Amino acid sequence: MSAMGKPLIISDLLYTCERACELARDVRKTLHDAVLKLVAPEGKIDSLLFEQNQHAAHGYAWYTTYVAALEQMLAWGRRLEASGRFGELEQLILQAAFSEYLQQIYGGLPMSQGEFVRLADFGIEVRQRQLMQSPYTTLLREHGFTAACKKRIAELVRDGHFGDPALDDETLQVIRDQFRRFVEEQVVPHCHDWHLKDELIPLEIVEQMAEMGVFGLTIPEEFGGLGMGKMAMCLVTEELSRGYIGVGSLGTRSEIAGELIRLGGTEAQKQKYLPKIASGEILPTAVFTEPNTGSDLASLRTRAVRQGDDYVVTGNKTWITHASRSDLMTLLTRTNPDESGYKGLSMLLAEKPRGTEDTPFPAEGMTGGEIKVLGYRGMKEYELSFDGFTVPAENLLGGVEGQGFKQLMETFESARIQTAARAVGVAQNALEIGLRYAQDRVQFGKPLFDFPRVHQKIAWAVVETMVARQLTWFAGREKDADIRCDIEAGMAKLLAARVAWSNADNALQIHGGNGYAEEYQISRVLCDSRILNIFEGAAEIQAQVVARGLLTR
Repeated sequence: MSAMGKPLIISDLLYTCERACELARDVRKTLHDAVLKLVAPEGKIDSLLFEQNQHAAHGYAWYTTYVAALEQMLAWGRRLEASGRFGELEQLILQAAFSEYLQQIYGGLPMSQGEFVRLADFGIEVRQRQLMQSPYTTLLREHGFTAACKKRIAELVRDGHFGDPALDDETLQVIRDQFRRFVEEQVVPHCHDWHLKDELIPLEIVEQMAEMGVFGLTIPEEFGGLGMGKMAMCLVTEELSRGYIGVGSLGTRSEIAGELIRLGGTEAQKQKYLPKIASGEILPTAVFTEPNTGSDLASLRTRAVRQGDDYVVTGNKTWITHASRSDLMTLLTRTNPDESGYKGLSMLLAEKPRGTEDTPFPAEGMTGGEIKVLGYRGMKEYELSFDGFTVPAENLLGGVEGQGFKQLMETFESARIQTAARAVGVAQNALEIGLRYAQDRVQFGKPLFDFPRVHQKIAWAVVETMVARQLTWFAGREKDADIRCDIEAGMAKLLAARVAWSNADNALQIHGGNGYAEEYQISRVLCDSRILNIFEGAAEIQAQVVARGLLTR
């Protein structure tokens, strides 16, 4: 009961949320039609109009992400109820998520700090906005996330239990528990020191991860992998990133390389590389981005010219993660100089010697330098220069030129799902750090946790982390079911990255001045969380991709 004597949990909660979801879908449909009128007046998307109406188009992507998130939270609640596990905390989390997201759907939601999108931005007048609501949406908005509700959620998570995620798979639960133990024992005690010293993650950790099957998690068993699905990848990545984003990201390069070779490689390439990637014998890195291209891969300029049995590579790459210590580069190059767009791109499987601290890039025809960064330091970032670097022609992925961009696109669903899982792990880490500090730090004679604006921050972090997790897991399940999920993966990454930053920022605020000191872990987590809105497609690019996909699907 609340202080006013009213129940904290809304009666017939699932039914109320279901009715509210129907209204949210109506909003989504209205926005879809409104944006189409803006960007496709003749029935086909006009690129110039799309750019001119970017705020509305990207806002539509965010609105759709919110509706999808509410749908997955409702599905989560139903699964828990069906299994008799829909407890007090889980019910409060569900109604809080609906309350806050409905408030933002109708009142305006943040695309980033200082950028809000509102229904009025789509030409929807006040009267129409009123008609798009109901007693169910009003009930949830006004009574779903009250001060009493926030306080109760915070009280219920004080022991470190943040709600039943409804995993409902014994094998996956065992995997999750196994990697949680590994992180607590091998990563958490040391990762902040790695960050402060700007050191590579120790090879002993890499070797232990290889033994646990991280690098071959989704590689088929016939090639030495574990042959598991994307849900397993989500759980492993989330738990590893909960300890340290660098550790969680170690598997990303193997995931990308393995997926590229599995889907696009020749049989000989699969037989040669997949078992070595799965075992951790080969550490791969993705070499795509260039200094002046960023997300505009069609403008990529690095050349690979066929000379006899080799390709000779010339050009520059930047923001290449783990480049020195890697053994294999998935190298995106232009093999057709007469084709300036995507069709001229090819992917090379470029082997190189593993670098050392003294000689980071010992390969002939290749040099590199480290890019110093605020966070995400455990694998280091590099600029690379190629001048006469050779790759055997047999290492052209798939054996056919001009397929590089298509091959890369086939991996983007998995990459974005995994990035969303990394973000959920970072969000969870920030939440746990903030909660511990709020309980331990005493001010004015009592723990910080007892002050409303502190435990309210924690309560919302609990809620929104669960929202991001359920949306990410949904994308993973869709991928495992072989259902196209490029939009769902994009939405999961879009939301989870923002949640990670929000959680870290609020946890640092709870720390006050101490949070700004390097010695406190939250200072690292804040820096680590910031990259999630940038790599694997910046938030703006992600919203662009989601919006275009929704309007053309």
